[in-house]
Amino acid sequence: MIQLFTSMEEVFENEKRYLMQTYKRERIVLKSGKGAIVTDFSGNEYIDCVGGIAVNAVGHCHPVVVNAMKEQAEKLIHVSNLYYSEPQVKLAEKLTEISSSGSSSSSGSSSGMAKVFFCNSGTESIEAAVKLACKVTGKHNFIAAEGSFHGRTLGSLSLTAGKKFRAAFEPILLKNVKFVRYNDATAIEKAIDRDTAAVILEPIQGEAGVLVPSEGYLEEVREICTRKGVLLILDEIQTGFGRTGRWFGKEHDRVEPDIMTVAKAMGAGFPIGAVLAKEGIEFEIGEHGTTFGGNPLACAAALASITVIEDEKLVERSRELGEYLMNSLNNLHTGENGLRLRSGSGYRYIKEIRGKGLMIAIELTNPCSGIIAKKAIDLGVLINCTSESVIRLVPPLVISKNEIDEVIAVLNDVLVFD
Repeated sequence: MIQLFTSMEEVFENEKRYLMQTYKRERIVLKSGKGAIVTDFSGNEYIDCVGGIAVNAVGHCHPVVVNAMKEQAEKLIHVSNLYYSEPQVKLAEKLTEISSSGSSSSSGSSSGMAKVFFCNSGTESIEAAVKLACKVTGKHNFIAAEGSFHGRTLGSLSLTAGKKFRAAFEPILLKNVKFVRYNDATAIEKAIDRDTAAVILEPIQGEAGVLVPSEGYLEEVREICTRKGVLLILDEIQTGFGRTGRWFGKEHDRVEPDIMTVAKAMGAGFPIGAVLAKEGIEFEIGEHGTTFGGNPLACAAALASITVIEDEKLVERSRELGEYLMNSLNNLHTGENGLRLRSGSGYRYIKEIRGKGLMIAIELTNPCSGIIAKKAIDLGVLINCTSESVIRLVPPLVISKNEIDEVIAVLNDVLVFD
């Protein structure tokens, strides 16, 4: 039996000794979680407003998901895709159902998502989407948005705009990608040429700081792509499964893409990703594949997660609690929440509050988000920084109003300085 560590310092020392130093970690060791609460090595509890970076939508260790995984693990954990698997087929059926509801387009796109390819992560789903777009169009150029983040593997990184992600790898990245300003449909239309296979967009840009486009933007892009004969790929990896107060971010503009990528919240924390596509857009035998993608255990976790989202009405809850959190943050910004003020004239370090559902950003006037995140940890709240001046809040959709009030009280203390 593997001997566990006896102290946090032992964890820190061995992490540095044995793991590549690819992550800038906070100095806490998390050991357990339930709902929106996580507990560290020393028994300290934190309200988790990071949620595994928008992964733990149904909360930590939801009993329905845990039991489904236990039951499946006792029957069959993995078989290759050389054979049929019931959980995989059931999940594909469910995904086409939920992804095609509530978003019938008024801009010339009628049929919804019809076929699914399973993989293991968001970045893998982007890789598959890129290959699929090239395969069905016979073209190889792409248009992506400034500020985009689609992943770190070579294809997905080629579609990712941030220099901090790309810099070390520029010589080997794809050169067939044009980047245009986000929330500017005209820029997309101008960038399309005869070799353009697809336009790829996030319905809301997450890593860029929860940038929400203008109403009608996606609908306008959809119309342009349809008219120009170019595929539209929507990256719903972060915005999917209730995060924005809809099943998927595309529903805010009632748009159907040609290809859609999903991951993160789908598996409730168990790694799984997928590409969904309209009828007639699909791989043929041997054109793409994966060893682990769509294995029975991952699909059982995803089916259970979707069941929880439906049964507990977490999409609606995300919409309602997102509005509550947004209003509370705006009141914090203006000093109208009745909490103790220390800045004298509202909260001078808050520049803007933005988002949809429980995907919210606090943009700061000063580059101090890292300091604020550390102060929040000391007071029992985990928050995420997308940049030196932006805090992102993506808590589990099961977070309670009381827990949100506690988060607001902590932010009341950490968003100002003496």
